[in-house]
Amino acid sequence: MPVKKYHHGDLKNALIKAGIEILAKEGVQGLSLRKVAQKAGVSHTAPYSHFTDKQSLIAAISTEGLRIICEHTEDVIRRYKRKPVRQLIEAGWAYIQFALSDSAHFKVTLSSVLEREKDYSEYVELSHKCFSQLVCIVENCQAAGLLRPGPSDVEAINVWSIVHGFVSLYLEGQFYHTILERFTVRDLMISSLGHITLVELTPLTYTKIAASPRYALPPVR
Repeated sequence: MPVKKYHHGDLKNALIKAGIEILAKEGVQGLSLRKVAQKAGVSHTAPYSHFTDKQSLIAAISTEGLRIICEHTEDVIRRYKRKPVRQLIEAGWAYIQFALSDSAHFKVTLSSVLEREKDYSEYVELSHKCFSQLVCIVENCQAAGLLRPGPSDVEAINVWSIVHGFVSLYLEGQFYHTILERFTVRDLMISSLGHITLVELTPLTYTKIAASPRYALPPVR
């Protein structure tokens, strides 16, 4: 098979994509730089220009996944900067959409297959950023009376647990089809988060709460 030629900057992304596909089908035990090179259509030595070993490739895959989550969350916070309930729901929905659109990448990013994660500074930085964004959303919701007061980092864990657990169950096919015939995934997510909000949050009340000035943050002066 002829070796593909990549323009500068394309090879790394091609290798990451190939790595995700292999991990999805064969798991971490089936991943190797040689296999990744073969799947990407490049020489077996090409990956070493970007990755020292298999773990560094996994780190790159996970880092890219965190970057996607961070970018989507940042966009939500910016777009709905005075509407905390929309930040909460839309950030949760963006997280779920990533999981649904690229479940293999999502699972690797949020798994424990990356060893010695502290050795990868960019991964650590983005991990902290993602959590800080969630804490920011929680604090905004607390300020608007939507979530109970208390340590915002603890409440952030509660929110993350609900959304991550929700989508993990969905990806594993654990939702009864009779429920999915009656409700959308998004509506079910809103109902799940409604169990920890201080106001009655359901798919029917969400729009009204989001539009209410009572639950909006004051403009920044």
